[in-house]
Amino acid sequence: MKKFLFFLVLASPVYLASAQDSKTPYLTRSLASDNVKTVFVNTSGGSISVKGGEEPRIEVYVVGNNNQNLSKEEIKKRLDEDYTLDIAVHGGELHATAKQKHNINNWRKSLSIGFKVYVNKATETNLNTSGGSISIANLTGNQNFETSGGSLNINTVAGIIKGETSGGSINVANSSKEIELTTSGGSISASNCQGHIKLETSGGSVRLDNLKGYVKAETSGGSVNGSKIDGELIAGTSGGSVSLMDVAGSVDASTSAGSIHVQMTRVDKYVKIDGNSGHVDLQLPAKQGFNLDVRGDRVNMSVNGTFEGQKEKEKVVGKLNGGGSPVEVRGDGSVNVTY
Repeated sequence: MKKFLFFLVLASPVYLASAQDSKTPYLTRSLASDNVKTVFVNTSGGSISVKGGEEPRIEVYVVGNNNQNLSKEEIKKRLDEDYTLDIAVHGGELHATAKQKHNINNWRKSLSIGFKVYVNKATETNLNTSGGSISIANLTGNQNFETSGGSLNINTVAGIIKGETSGGSINVANSSKEIELTTSGGSISASNCQGHIKLETSGGSVRLDNLKGYVKAETSGGSVNGSKIDGELIAGTSGGSVSLMDVAGSVDASTSAGSIHVQMTRVDKYVKIDGNSGHVDLQLPAKQGFNLDVRGDRVNMSVNGTFEGQKEKEKVVGKLNGGGSPVEVRGDGSVNVTY
């Protein structure tokens, strides 16, 4: 087992930086000969970044509270007195941990300890921080990460991706396979992704762009906006509007406090729309057959093709162009269906 403790750093292949700030690593240790396949990082007050495809190494960033720029000597003194900084490699596993030895009574003496890890692309991660952001990029494999006080940024990652934050936004792009991301206090943006995608926030908006596969996106406190989505989409909000453009496949869209706008370029299994407190605008592809069940305070529908069924002020129920995929719409306000 190769183990590198902070107090042995001068005897290890680690290099101290001469200036200490948030952009300069406090120490750097090469991982070129370690063949790291799994990364475990745990820190109580800093950010974590893991990136594949560059020269393998780990960088440690240490700054004072409120981003104070401290001297190397002052940082070493505080680390020795109040923290445990441990970097170890064993059997292809990298373990990097930074934690307080005890409660620090003077908050001005506390440190933020962050890690940047550069590894091979085929690397799995298990990351945890209570006070910073997490960023992963250019990786394959299983990725698990959690923060209590920062954002999540995922770019060009293929595998099983599971992440959670209690106080930040989420941005995921150019990623695939299985994606499950949750935040309790921020917005979510997902673009150029495919696979099985689940996104959830309790306090922000959701933006979806160019997604393919199964997509479930829910928020309790914002709007949902999407475009260029192909597959099965479930989008819901309790506190905003829903706008989905250029959608091909199946849609289940709902809101309790806003309007809904959906533009379908192709309908596969179904369209289901539930608008409790606003109007609904639905555009369907021309010449396709549907089984319609559309209800609202006032239903406006411009028929494109042959229709058999019942058309009234508050509902339209019947078959369009001989029938086909079910289209169910509920709205407390006006409902407009065009082609």
